[in-house]
Amino acid sequence: MRLSCILSRALALTMLLVGAAIILLPFVWMISLSLKPADEIFQQGIHFIPSRFEWSNYLEAVTQVPVGRFLLNGVMVCFGILGLQILIAVPCAYALAQRDFRGKALVMGLVLAGLLVPYHVTAIPVFLGLSKLRLLDSYSALVLPFAASVFGIFLFRQYFATIPRDLMDAARVDGLSEVSIVWRIAFPLAWPAATAFAIFSVVAHWNDLFWPLIAVSDPDLATPPRGILFFRDEEAGSNFGPLMAAATIITAPLILGFLLAQRAFIQGMTMAGIKG
Repeated sequence: MRLSCILSRALALTMLLVGAAIILLPFVWMISLSLKPADEIFQQGIHFIPSRFEWSNYLEAVTQVPVGRFLLNGVMVCFGILGLQILIAVPCAYALAQRDFRGKALVMGLVLAGLLVPYHVTAIPVFLGLSKLRLLDSYSALVLPFAASVFGIFLFRQYFATIPRDLMDAARVDGLSEVSIVWRIAFPLAWPAATAFAIFSVVAHWNDLFWPLIAVSDPDLATPPRGILFFRDEEAGSNFGPLMAAATIITAPLILGFLLAQRAFIQGMTMAGIKG
């Protein structure tokens, strides 16, 4: 019995290691290419360690194109979207979890249905609406279409449902308004869920290429993935070393942010599934 337990754990660990290796391989290859001289990138065979480290690729990446501007645009857009999503999702989720009203089940059903609809489906009407409002080629075009997040509403609702209603009733007895209860009691208790949602939101919109590709054409408004396209097409051409260096620079903040917040992320995702 003990031997079978050891074998099952060894098998599970092996599968996890293989899966991790498959997922991490593109990132390792990207870093390897970013450090290779141009004559080694297309040589036959797979060599992860270059014969010499070409650090000048990183220098070219930050001097030939405004990578810093792309990063700043990504920060402004992602945190603008995140702020609006939390501002809208938290009160909606609180109402669905802690308040009783007519049509509550229908609203919750619509939220769940919204999870099934990819935003690409609504891209054309949103694009036309922004065009009518003359908001294309602006930060508003990159932020406003994502201000409401059904995933955020669902995630916070699941977390708020675990909070005892007696706590909310006690706050009302103390004279707190519903708005105060939401932001002074419910939201601080849901901080792990907020951290998990923030990671999902920032990663999704930092890596998004589809919407920035059609909503903006001004290079000064380019988000990181859109900026890489400008780099490749207009500056680097077939010089993939600096291109991979730019991709590494753009990916690094996401990895660092997740490593710093992984404990809260795991806690938030675990707690969100406790109560339906």
